[in-house]
Amino acid sequence: MFSGQSEEQARRKILAVLLDETRKVLESARELTNVYKFVIEGKKKDIELSIIKISKAEDEIESFRRALTRELAEVGSIIMNREDLLRTSYEIEEIAGYSSGIAFRLSIIDNKALKKGKIKEEFSELIETSLELVQKLSEMIRTLSTNPSTVMDIAQDMQKIERETDTKYRELVKRIMKEIPDPKNAMMLKDAAEHIEEMADRCLAASD
Repeated sequence: MFSGQSEEQARRKILAVLLDETRKVLESARELTNVYKFVIEGKKKDIELSIIKISKAEDEIESFRRALTRELAEVGSIIMNREDLLRTSYEIEEIAGYSSGIAFRLSIIDNKALKKGKIKEEFSELIETSLELVQKLSEMIRTLSTNPSTVMDIAQDMQKIERETDTKYRELVKRIMKEIPDPKNAMMLKDAAEHIEEMADRCLAASD
């Protein structure tokens, strides 16, 4: 029979791994903003370096998820909601995958298309709101260890931001379809925007 202290120790270890995972996801999301900036500026070498950083972060996040899987297997039934925790870890890992996919799509888009009308500004805003969601998710994991009573407040904030992301995504797609005549660039821009919106969805799923 495990003692209450052993259960508490197991929970702390699991939360520590989740925190490491979200920290790396946040680094990856922040690097995505650099990719966008470098694409606008036409700095190909900097784009490549940022994509490498995002890829490395993705590998580390996978390692953290595997560590969590091992930890949950070791503690067995002591943690009643271990399936939920594992699902959360996979959701967080998916966020990193979306960051990588978005970065790749941005890297092959003609930056002239991004500079048309208000597309540059609106795309930047969409990336920023998705980054804010990742920051909130990281804050939520930290709060679980320090002040669990405020977690629901963070979850409500995330729902508001996610709705804002949905609105920005829809408006951006309409603008892309209207202002980008080249089918290839229009498709890639729309695809990148869709991945950002899906990344926001994964953030909300992980918070749930």
